[in-house]
Amino acid sequence: MPDFLDTNITYLQGVGPKRAELLNKELNINTFGDLLWYFPYKYIDRTRFFKISELDPDLPFVQIRGVIKGYYTEGHGAGKRLVADFQDDTGSIKLVWFKGVKWITQSYTPGTEFIVFGKPGVFNGMINIIHPEIEASVKAAERVSSALQAQYNTTENLKNHFLTSRALSKLMGNLIRQMNFRLPETLPGYIVSKHNLMDIDEALRKIHFPSGNAELEKARYRLKFEELFFIQLNIIRFKSNRSRKFRGFVFSNVGDNFNNFYFNNLPFTLTDAQKKVMKEIRKDLGSGKQMNRLLQGDVGSGKTLVALMSMLIAIDNGYQACLMAPTEILANQHYQTITKLLDGINIKVRLLTGSSVRTSRKEISESLQDKSLDILIGTHALIEDSVKFGRLGLVIIDEQHRFGVEQRAKLWQKSLNPPHILVMTATPIPRTLAMTIYGDLDVSVIDELPPGRVPVKTMHFFDSERNKVFGFLRSRIAEGRQVFVVYPLIKESEKMDYKDLEDGWDTISRAFPAPEYCVSVVHGKMTSALKEESMRLFREGQADILIATTVIEVGVDIPNATVMVIESAERFGLSQLHQLRGRVGRGADQSYCILMSSVKLSKEAATRIEIMTETNDGFEIAETDLQLRGPGDIEGTMQSGIPFDLKIANLGKDGQIIEYARNIAEEIISRDPLLEESSNQILAAGLRRLFSKQQSWSNIS
Repeated sequence: MPDFLDTNITYLQGVGPKRAELLNKELNINTFGDLLWYFPYKYIDRTRFFKISELDPDLPFVQIRGVIKGYYTEGHGAGKRLVADFQDDTGSIKLVWFKGVKWITQSYTPGTEFIVFGKPGVFNGMINIIHPEIEASVKAAERVSSALQAQYNTTENLKNHFLTSRALSKLMGNLIRQMNFRLPETLPGYIVSKHNLMDIDEALRKIHFPSGNAELEKARYRLKFEELFFIQLNIIRFKSNRSRKFRGFVFSNVGDNFNNFYFNNLPFTLTDAQKKVMKEIRKDLGSGKQMNRLLQGDVGSGKTLVALMSMLIAIDNGYQACLMAPTEILANQHYQTITKLLDGINIKVRLLTGSSVRTSRKEISESLQDKSLDILIGTHALIEDSVKFGRLGLVIIDEQHRFGVEQRAKLWQKSLNPPHILVMTATPIPRTLAMTIYGDLDVSVIDELPPGRVPVKTMHFFDSERNKVFGFLRSRIAEGRQVFVVYPLIKESEKMDYKDLEDGWDTISRAFPAPEYCVSVVHGKMTSALKEESMRLFREGQADILIATTVIEVGVDIPNATVMVIESAERFGLSQLHQLRGRVGRGADQSYCILMSSVKLSKEAATRIEIMTETNDGFEIAETDLQLRGPGDIEGTMQSGIPFDLKIANLGKDGQIIEYARNIAEEIISRDPLLEESSNQILAAGLRRLFSKQQSWSNIS
């Protein structure tokens, strides 16, 4: 069976070398197995035949049976087209083609009965079907088919070479006919029987040629379950192996530094959510096992405070800690926040970024190795080979989704023994993704804002209402508040009709003229020194308005800034809009987020804006975002869980199957962690087949 599935697609009837090359290039289909696992995206009911007299341009795709009476051409130049009169016993319609004329006239002989499938339209008062699918009635009766006809995604290039959805279905029929044996099962019998799953051979045949909806759903469920089950089994196996293999540093003391900070420097009482998370982290750090924990917390929920307290526990036990952030702005923000929080406590903290000068780098390197430096905060500069720690015990990575797995691995490897890992994100992760992309991490959630925070009010205005918005901004500035204005682009783009920062600078400078107002600007192409100077003006209250790109998406904490204006809001995803909104509402005063857009909004953009104005709940927003966009390639380098594109499952819609599959996988690994039992050998083989080509990042959080 493996030999059959590994057979080059060239050897399938109807393919040949040229088609094989196209299928490989366009759809990555190289073997019989690749084609068999290329699943339909939808199905059309082909049980009903319409009469021509019943056709209406408002109908969806229809199927008719009749005879081509003859061909002729109409129009001139680009509008020239081939037309056929097609008749049944109730009337006639026109079939129209704009290309492939010679092939069509040679393939479909007048007088023969054909089945025609397509979307009815109307031209000059006559019903027509443009570029219909046509098949001789005799051939239709002979081929492998079903009541529900599978529709396959294809490309323009494939269509131009007559590899349409229908052609792919025909190839699939050839493959099924050639597969004159039963495919062996890929799951243990005890899973298939206990959970009432369709067997793999039947599922693969019926997913392409179902006889009805009930059969189709059973086939779909089996294939989705298997895809998600093996992902979960792989994640849980790695998690189990790591907990057995790696011994973590034991942080048994909660000492003077932690207690001094907690009783003397804590800026506010911890929320119940923060206390719960600290208990989880404290338990990990003292367990003797390597901590590998994801800390989720909405913008402004107090993750940095939890990170600092965790670092103090490491320091109290004689270890160093580091915190890596994706941007200089965020690294600077963390450095300023943490040094301020540690005021009066003898903890040495340094900042290392790409713009750090050589003398500073030398001092940092020396103090790291002689262990006099307790906390190092920085950007990608932390993973440079020259950065060596004396006794690194805790690694914290903020906004970790912005780093590739290989980058995180380099930081992890800066300790002789595995350090404890805490990764943080202010982007709430839907439960289904948390169980999949981050399934090998323990998850903590801060789902409560610190006391005194007032929810941000979000409003939507069209570009035509800009003067009204400017009036509102003037009233906020008159009250002593500050304003962010964010643009999606730095310069005007010919390809995209969105507001840009340079044009915005001109507009805002005229509406808010000096010396009455001070306007500052920050974007990614500025030097670090200029960015820092602009941020300083705004941070110290000297600038009323900060114009920026999404470079300020994370890490800017200015409580006096109470208005966030997002230009061309339709350009941003929900997650990014939510992150930007999180830059305001950092103090006790009422804050506002204003979404500006053009009047022309796509349905999806309108939905995003509506969600933003209705809720501040990051997890609700994340779930909606997943439904709208799908999971996509969520990491630059995928984690140990998903080394391949999902063929049939959908992380946004199959949450129940994911949870069900995960529970079964956990039960198996708890009983047989190395999959050594004879009944589980089939699972070990399946994991090797699916994951053998992937580099293992399983020990990196």
